[in-house]
Amino acid sequence: MNLDLSKINELDFSNIHNWPLPARIFVIVLVAVAVAFLGYWFDIKDQQANLQKVERKEQELKSEFETKAAKAANLEAYKQQLEEMRQSFGTMLRQLPNKTEVAELLVDVSQTGLASGLEFELFKPENEIPRDFYAELPISIRVRGSYHEFGNFVSGVAALPRIVTIHDIGIAPSKDGQESQGQLIMELTAKTYRYLDEDEEEAGK
Repeated sequence: MNLDLSKINELDFSNIHNWPLPARIFVIVLVAVAVAFLGYWFDIKDQQANLQKVERKEQELKSEFETKAAKAANLEAYKQQLEEMRQSFGTMLRQLPNKTEVAELLVDVSQTGLASGLEFELFKPENEIPRDFYAELPISIRVRGSYHEFGNFVSGVAALPRIVTIHDIGIAPSKDGQESQGQLIMELTAKTYRYLDEDEEEAGK
């Protein structure tokens, strides 16, 4: 098929059916290409964009499904871990005294110091500090003794069945000259904790 492009201008567009066969084939091909291009531009292009969007959504849903399937497969293990956490939390909670047991705990701390051979110069419970579900009770303590007695006291407090923590420890020589006899002054803050009952929690909120 040969088409003399120089004769295109001589063709009568109102009488296409009388054109030479090569010219008609060329026009048909040209129109087909134009229709295909316009179809792609106005339709297929949008469909491809939608297809890519759907494919991404499919991948997201697949990942979400795999995650949920893994959680479902491990559901019993999660339940067991939760129960263990509840039991552990309950054990810790039972180590916090209630309001009526705080005084007894303060006596235990004091008796631990005396049993360690310390001489108390200050034992002052401060105001309670409410927290989420418990209250913190700081105790300012100043005692006289030796390093060995201080160590016994801290170890004894740590061994109490209730939770007591030691903070801000400071040790200095005795100002009355007794450091030569091994006498030192230790100042610290001991903190004990008690759980709040429901009425106290509501009042705090």
